[in-house]
Amino acid sequence: MNNTNTVSIAITGSGGSGAVTTGMILLKAMAQAGFYGIMSRSSGPQIRGGESAVLMRFSDHEVYSHDDSFHVLLCLDWLKIERFADEIPLHGKSLLLGDTDAGEIPGILTEGGAESLLLPFKKRAGEIEGGRSNMIGLGVLAMLLGISADLMKKALQEIFGHKKDRLIIEASAACIEQGMKLHPFTRPPLTAAWQISHAQRWNISGNEAAGLGALKAGVRFVAAYPITPASEILEWLSPNLEKVGGALLQAEDELASINMIIGASFGGVPALTATSGPGLSLMMEGLGLAVASETPVVVVNVMRGGPSTGIPTKSEQADLNLALFGFHGDAPHIVLAPTHIKDCVFTVQWASCLAEQLQTVTIVMSDQFLGQSRAVVDPPQDFSMPCERMTPSAIEESYQRYELTENGISAMSIPGTPRGMYTADGLEHGPHGTPSSMAQDHLSQMSKRRDKLLKYDFGERWAEIEGAGDTAIVTWGSVSSVVQEAAQRLRQTGITIRVITVRLLMPLPLQAMKSVQKDTKRCIVVEQNQSGQFYHYLKGLDALESQSSSFARPGPLLLRADEIVAFVEQQVKHD
Repeated sequence: MNNTNTVSIAITGSGGSGAVTTGMILLKAMAQAGFYGIMSRSSGPQIRGGESAVLMRFSDHEVYSHDDSFHVLLCLDWLKIERFADEIPLHGKSLLLGDTDAGEIPGILTEGGAESLLLPFKKRAGEIEGGRSNMIGLGVLAMLLGISADLMKKALQEIFGHKKDRLIIEASAACIEQGMKLHPFTRPPLTAAWQISHAQRWNISGNEAAGLGALKAGVRFVAAYPITPASEILEWLSPNLEKVGGALLQAEDELASINMIIGASFGGVPALTATSGPGLSLMMEGLGLAVASETPVVVVNVMRGGPSTGIPTKSEQADLNLALFGFHGDAPHIVLAPTHIKDCVFTVQWASCLAEQLQTVTIVMSDQFLGQSRAVVDPPQDFSMPCERMTPSAIEESYQRYELTENGISAMSIPGTPRGMYTADGLEHGPHGTPSSMAQDHLSQMSKRRDKLLKYDFGERWAEIEGAGDTAIVTWGSVSSVVQEAAQRLRQTGITIRVITVRLLMPLPLQAMKSVQKDTKRCIVVEQNQSGQFYHYLKGLDALESQSSSFARPGPLLLRADEIVAFVEQQVKHD
């Protein structure tokens, strides 16, 4: 990842101040100006309402992670700003923008030596009918970034065009123009040296991308119970499923939702649910039923801080052990993790296709940062892949649903198929599905469920491999993007780096994993949880070939490239 030509901007405000809306408009305007960007939200522990912050990064190339510090912080007010101070580090060249009517600047914001500039946002907004101070502040940001008033107005129309009251757009546009004239900045626009491209781009969140991936794979039934930070998947899928003849049902709880998708899949309809850690915990018994009955289902788990209710609005990679080992009994299944926002399309599509082909449970490990962040990106590559489950073409005699085959996959009849009836439940069974407690039946069916995963060729998509060098950094999920940026900085200092981002976490292709570590002297596993769950998983499989160490830190603060750089430099120095 190229870390030049980027600018980082943060916007904060109390509930109702419009911080998030301001960010949405700015992201859309920057896309229309020919740039890329990422926007993530931060809020307090409450699920809705209250103070919030928008963290943004723009560039003339794709960006998927935030920088170590911010160039500009726009504070619409100072209310509870201390909640976000750790997330928005400023430096001596940072610019802090505030409202003259908001009072004295909190000392916690000036500790890094940032330049402060107070401007009359509220006063100028009051001079315009229907004016809002956040739109005045947005105008100041547009001026700093070199974005024209016409582009800002176009973005306004796209955001507010559905509203019948034209006064909102007109007043907001007037406020933005007023904001652009509010201070005579002598510095050139922050984007002055950037390359502009007007190629087609997508403005998409990870949760929306996950929903799109499900549709591409043929998912036509979704049942789920809303939970932060996964609910946007359901909100996006609800109208879009209907367009392709599918259906979404809001269940009364996670126990109901997992059993509903098992039932839909048993009936022949590819099915999916979305949840977060507490919901995944509740689903484990149902997922065991899907494994035992070889019924394909997909769960998109958008991780948040835990345990228990934890921090619903923050990101963490701490559900890995649950996804890998939360089932009782030996229950072979698939666990995947998207590598960045755009990759959520491919990974969920692949997960859904694998579930259908292999008649098994597939869990996709997203997280709050991936799911709820928005990015302006080039359209994702369109992958075609087989997604059909094996069904019997004709059943002449006795049907063996769980027939012992060479690859472990047996034909799954759809209810109503002539002579295709079988017993499908959670009890161990023989080839016909008849419940059995015989040791041989148990061993043969256990081996069948295992072998269909171990014998399947997952190909090269199991990981993304980039670079070569003495040091291998192994990572997974949303941390991938910041690891890529850290690797680029390390290469500039002469440290050679290979980045291995694992997409297929289970079953891990062990020989391939060892092969990509050839010629490395050390291996560092980077992840965002306290206990180093992925590191210990890899160690348990003997998957780390060279001298290994773990860099694991919990949320809710996102990992930053400078942390990773410092750790790697220390490891290299001590070897």
